[in-house]
Amino acid sequence: MKIGCCASIENVDVVAAAGFDFLECTVVSLVPENDVDYQNIRKKYFDSHLPVEVCNVFLPGHLKVTGNDVDETAIEIYLSKAIPRVKEIGADTIVFGSGDARSYPENFSKIEAEKQLIRFLKMTTKHAEEHDVTIVIEPLNKKESNIINSVPEAVELAGKVDHPSIRVLADFYHMEEEQEHLHHIADAGSLLGHIHVADSDRLAPGTGTYPYETFTNNLKDINYLLRVSVECEWRNFEEEAVNSYEFLKTYIGSDNDE
Repeated sequence: MKIGCCASIENVDVVAAAGFDFLECTVVSLVPENDVDYQNIRKKYFDSHLPVEVCNVFLPGHLKVTGNDVDETAIEIYLSKAIPRVKEIGADTIVFGSGDARSYPENFSKIEAEKQLIRFLKMTTKHAEEHDVTIVIEPLNKKESNIINSVPEAVELAGKVDHPSIRVLADFYHMEEEQEHLHHIADAGSLLGHIHVADSDRLAPGTGTYPYETFTNNLKDINYLLRVSVECEWRNFEEEAVNSYEFLKTYIGSDNDE
């Protein structure tokens, strides 16, 4: 199983020195307002000595996919740039969290918002399939989004889209915030496509009281062998990056051990 770290490309040296197997960067960083600027950004990723295998922050907050202000033309233009660029820098998985973009407005129908999410995800599948990219739906706690707040809800949504490019993510922090049962990880089965981890107060793994043994046992129950990324708040990035990587290795190992 690969252990990665959510960080900007500017921090790749720290991430690599800590021992991580890959970097998880943002999709929005690949779609600057001026397309000419992308060439300079692209070079940074191409020059990276650590692979970028996953991208998060799929959508900018202003690009709404639910509510009354959905602009499907703008969404299509964005997807036609973003997904090919994700593949171009070497990543094959996109995390769809994007709480601001997906949260529906007050007094708007949740049922209609769910239909809009399905429609949006179906829009992504054309590009995802063409570029061999997987979209994983990330459940967010209710402070960050008012829709898709648990792993079972993400699984249900993926089932309604019903496309092999759409899978789900389990985030330890969001699950703990929602007091979600960790067996939901195993319940997701083959739909589980990525994992995010942190610890108490969203700090670095190993610094708090999250039940890592139970968490990782659920991964082992379904023979999950894909990737795990640290997504947390750092107090001392260089020191904690090393410690969190070593901590996670004790539970799940790393491709660097082979």
